[in-house]
Amino acid sequence: MNNRYRTDVLIIGSGAAGLAAALRVADRARVVVLSKDRIDGGSTNRAQGGIAAVTGPADSPEDHIRDTIRAGAGLCNEEIVRYAVENGPGIIERLVGYGLSFDTDREAAFHLTREGGHSHRRVLHVADHTGQAIEGTLTQRALEHPGIEFMIGRVAIDVITTGKLGLSPQRAIGAYVYNRATDDVELIQASNVVLATGGASKVYLYTSNPDGATGDGTAMAWRAGCRVSNMEFNQFHPTCLYHPHAKSFLISEAVRGEGGRLLLPNGQRFMDRFDPRGELASRDIVARAIDHEMKRLGADCVYLDISHRSVDFIESHFPTIRARCERFGIDMTTEPIPVVPAAHYTCGGVLVDQHGATDVPGLYAIGETACTGLHGANRLASNSLLECMVFAHAAADHILQRLDRSKVRLPPAPAWDASRVTDSDEDVVLSHNWDELRRFMWDYVGIVRTNKRLERAFRRIKLLKKEVHEYYANHHISNDLIELRNVILVAELMVRCAMSRRESRGLHYTLDYPHTLNRAVPSVLSPSTDSWDFLQPLAARRSRAKS
Repeated sequence: MNNRYRTDVLIIGSGAAGLAAALRVADRARVVVLSKDRIDGGSTNRAQGGIAAVTGPADSPEDHIRDTIRAGAGLCNEEIVRYAVENGPGIIERLVGYGLSFDTDREAAFHLTREGGHSHRRVLHVADHTGQAIEGTLTQRALEHPGIEFMIGRVAIDVITTGKLGLSPQRAIGAYVYNRATDDVELIQASNVVLATGGASKVYLYTSNPDGATGDGTAMAWRAGCRVSNMEFNQFHPTCLYHPHAKSFLISEAVRGEGGRLLLPNGQRFMDRFDPRGELASRDIVARAIDHEMKRLGADCVYLDISHRSVDFIESHFPTIRARCERFGIDMTTEPIPVVPAAHYTCGGVLVDQHGATDVPGLYAIGETACTGLHGANRLASNSLLECMVFAHAAADHILQRLDRSKVRLPPAPAWDASRVTDSDEDVVLSHNWDELRRFMWDYVGIVRTNKRLERAFRRIKLLKKEVHEYYANHHISNDLIELRNVILVAELMVRCAMSRRESRGLHYTLDYPHTLNRAVPSVLSPSTDSWDFLQPLAARRSRAKS
């Protein structure tokens, strides 16, 4: 069996960011795209609201920039914000050129919705399944492209760098990849590696994300020697469907944008008491308000009501949401929808520049995996798909500019060696640690935090890391082990960033420091100054790789 592959560009992740980057480089380079499960199994496919871009005559780039920075609580990188906003219209043209049909109004202009934090209607959409439409369009194009190869059912274990092999200069040269179908580990060498693995919201007990959102890219980049930034800013979407069998279904922000009202169990509106924008306040404010009211009243949920709009309007704008609600006996045309907040988006991530480049040459991070500086302390609604596309293109262009230089002969990487490990009969360790982690992260590192809660979480993470490290060093690799190893590391980075911030800003709200400081400073962690990270992939393992 062939367990060794070679390509020019290895893209880990098949969401909007990964596919957009693949399509941008594939005319000039060989591309391999890895997907954990199905190609469309990531978060992009779940995005309902739309993509924010300035296309309407009443809107302007300056207004979009101002709204983004305001939502980001002053922590955004203004240069990056301007770059993303100014490239937005070109991204829309590119998607339309790929064959995507956004909804239009009677005059055949784009139908624009307004979401929380936006001062104008600027969100382009395809009904309430925009992410699915974008993912489907990009997937079809990528599958048709002869320069793109998909490897499905693959879970990346770690990025291979020359530094890990004792060579210099430092650069990424590929990745070890677990094949879920064959239970083997494959080696894929590449001149350029792009991390597009999505976010890490699966670290929390309640999330709108798919099961694969375990922070893989952030963890792999950290172990490769990259800095991370702003990991304390975890966005909780205010309105996920509350039903015992609904799992994690999102009720789009566009419902509030089109007049949906948030109600207490007694039918009373409450958002005006928390922000003059009411239901159109930014997500951090709305999520905290809902959390406050639920705790104050001991309520299981609050309600989102748009039944005052016509049936035709609801059906045309929210067909997916209406159908899902009806599956659970809820008719949103006549009654309010029960909703609760849930972990939704990781605003921090791998620290990158405007080109998506990390601290390690040849290694890029794009999409939710990256921290570009666009979102600051809180992401403005529908800026995520914009960021995916803009910085996927930026990273792809950067790779193409350096492609000839990066195609120099790569040093051979050692094959994966499992000769010193055994099968485990203690998989209960994985399931127990997974459940424990997600529960205490929800309780201690959630919407409202305190020093004591963070300290409790930190102590538990240290113990779990030791247990998982011992398990990883002695037993055969598996999908659950890879993800648990990553999600524990990402949880640690989140807590460490949160403990370092002595203020409340955006998505990070702590009762011990309720005020916001005058100066906004990003949090940055560096593995080069980390003296006790013992989850290094090759050094700490029992000589798993043969030289």
